[in-house]
Amino acid sequence: MSTKLLKFTISRRASGAFTLAELRVSIVVVVIIVLMGAQLMTSTTAITRTAHKHIDTDTQARVVFDRMALDFAQMLKRTDIDYYVKQRSGYNGHNNGHGWGRGKNGDKGSDQIAFFSAVPGYYPSNPAGEHSPISLVVYRVTESTQSWAAGSYGRLARMAKGLHWAGVDDGNATNTPYPVIFSPGQVVTGAGPWGNMWQAAIGNDNPQNGNFDPDYEVIGAGVFRFEYFYLLKDGFLSTWPWDGRNDPINRQKISDPPSIGLSQVEAIGVAIAVINPEARALIQAASSNAGYGDITDVAAALADFKNANGLGNAGKKIGDMEDKWKGVVESIAQTGHPPGSGTLFPREAAKGIRIYTRYFDLKTL
Repeated sequence: MSTKLLKFTISRRASGAFTLAELRVSIVVVVIIVLMGAQLMTSTTAITRTAHKHIDTDTQARVVFDRMALDFAQMLKRTDIDYYVKQRSGYNGHNNGHGWGRGKNGDKGSDQIAFFSAVPGYYPSNPAGEHSPISLVVYRVTESTQSWAAGSYGRLARMAKGLHWAGVDDGNATNTPYPVIFSPGQVVTGAGPWGNMWQAAIGNDNPQNGNFDPDYEVIGAGVFRFEYFYLLKDGFLSTWPWDGRNDPINRQKISDPPSIGLSQVEAIGVAIAVINPEARALIQAASSNAGYGDITDVAAALADFKNANGLGNAGKKIGDMEDKWKGVVESIAQTGHPPGSGTLFPREAAKGIRIYTRYFDLKTL
């Protein structure tokens, strides 16, 4: 190879190499791309995790509302049978001063409801021919700290107690199916030869063993708050199943003469608060520390229907109560405690709480 050609080749090779400055710039660009990719992956993971949390609570809410839809659709809507529903008197919510949604100081929060429905119930071992197609359906968030409630504490439970035909002689045995009783006041007062047979349907956190019934099952493991109210046929939202503004009778309950049952109710609105398992575990772990509350303390911070914006009067609008609930959840996420309360909760747990509402049309009595 000639000297001239060798010099040309070396010159070409030298001109095609990277300089030190170019290498540094390349490294910086690669690092930026890697960091951007890592940040994108982190954001995607966080979004996916949040989506999974929402899917979990969405699924639970759907299961609960679908079951309620079946129960309410088959509800016996008559004026000559008993209901355990929120009304002016004869309703204690959960035996802790909850009244008819007044939210007295010290109560836990959730409502309780019991009604007859033409859905399958649970029967002890008795001849099938005696069974009626009617069950007493009950929903409650278990708030007892007794040992019998350990598996359902702070969770929505449902009972569908299978009933006998009214003419069957039950012998007043503890585990015998109770008869269908078409008479107002039987569920609440337990009048008649059967005594107070429905204590578990109208009680909750009272320490008496009468609040226990083996036919309860947890239907919403993440549902820790349950509140319902009434949409009346005149469009009025009410905490009582009648319009007290235009009722000439100083009515105390739906069985007051004349008995009205739920005849003035167009639909029952149900609001629930649902928490995913991870968030519940955070609250449970923190509750052993001074100043921190448990899941029922979160429920107590969510306003009753009557205490929500509008106070249940004519100014009450659909969604007021739910908005107030969401405000509590946002406050916990930002400050670690509900508005105006010193009870502490892990802020991260608020990300696992969601609020849901559905209205169940009762048709016409």
